[in-house]
Amino acid sequence: MDDFYFVEHAEIEDIKMSLANEDLPSAVDKIKDYFAQLDSVELNIAVTGETGSGKSTFINAFRGLGDEDEGSAATGVVETTTEPAVYPHPKFPNVKLWDLPGIGTPRFKADEYLKQVQFKQYDFFIIIASERFRECHVNLAVEIDKMKKKFYFIRSKIDSNIVAQKRKKNFNEQQTLDLIRNNCIKGLEEIGLQSPSVFLISCFELSLYDFNHLEKTIEKELPQYKRDVLMLAIPNITREINERKKKLLQKNIWKLALLSGSVAAVPIPILNAAASISVDVTILVTELKRYYNAFSLDPDSLQKLSERSGKSVDELQSVLKCPLNEEITKDVNKDLVIKFLPNASLFTLETAAEYWLSLIPFLGSLLAGPLSFVTIRYILRSCLNDLAEVAHNVLMAALQSSVD
Repeated sequence: MDDFYFVEHAEIEDIKMSLANEDLPSAVDKIKDYFAQLDSVELNIAVTGETGSGKSTFINAFRGLGDEDEGSAATGVVETTTEPAVYPHPKFPNVKLWDLPGIGTPRFKADEYLKQVQFKQYDFFIIIASERFRECHVNLAVEIDKMKKKFYFIRSKIDSNIVAQKRKKNFNEQQTLDLIRNNCIKGLEEIGLQSPSVFLISCFELSLYDFNHLEKTIEKELPQYKRDVLMLAIPNITREINERKKKLLQKNIWKLALLSGSVAAVPIPILNAAASISVDVTILVTELKRYYNAFSLDPDSLQKLSERSGKSVDELQSVLKCPLNEEITKDVNKDLVIKFLPNASLFTLETAAEYWLSLIPFLGSLLAGPLSFVTIRYILRSCLNDLAEVAHNVLMAALQSSVD
């Protein structure tokens, strides 16, 4: 796997063979399997630190949940984790965050700890401290490095530090942040770690401070197919993240259009309109739902954004002007979803054209392939642009309320 979705030439041939044998259900199932490949790629993130450092709160925030939401990781001032506990992302369950037992007890030994938590299953480690990093953090980082795994230091609860420092005269936020970061780096260097990076995070305000920098750093160091999964799953909390998600989804459109065109080019003696729609609608609806989840436009995400921003759900929904937003959340039949596509008339014309082209031996299939490719590419691009703009408007509305 080297790019978002990955499909073998043989898999496309299987789909085409099913259609050639007039086995439409089998072809549709194979297309669904193609989409499911991304969901089979797991990303396992280990989160550890001392008791009370904010491990569980970070896990909840990354998953777009509050500490008291259903399915959230347990939080508290005492250690609530005695064994590794897994928390799948609610919308991308192949992304799993692991709440590991706290470190820093008198009996803590880094090498034994990693064996205890089965370190091999994790793609990278997040090491969290809420005050200063100590020897136990460095020892753990050294052992993780020996195992050829990546680790990232997070200094949490930055929002509390900023609030406390604001009481002082001549307060300067950037100077305060630089002071905290440099102090953490100096402390890590003094106990034996060379050139450490430290990310300042507020789990209650992920859009502030270093979360975006942390995500980009992790993304660069992951294999391509796993960094794409990470990008889709991270909270849609900044304009930059919104734009990067759009670019990621955009680069896959030509592949989906090529798949559609390859299927349409199969020379079937009688290709009726229903068969044509079933194949392309499977591609369209599956991908559009992925857009919707990636941009956090579902009702649960809007409710949580409302709670964080202080903006009412009605106010946030007022910017959801694309009719696709309303229909994609419902468990409706695919024809109804297509009716609400921004380019529904274009899709209808394309399917009608494919029907008549299918009646022309050989030449019809040669023309149907490019026609389907162009149509699906255009529709997906339009829908992605619309949903990305809607997500941007929702985010701007929430950010404006926070400023006010």
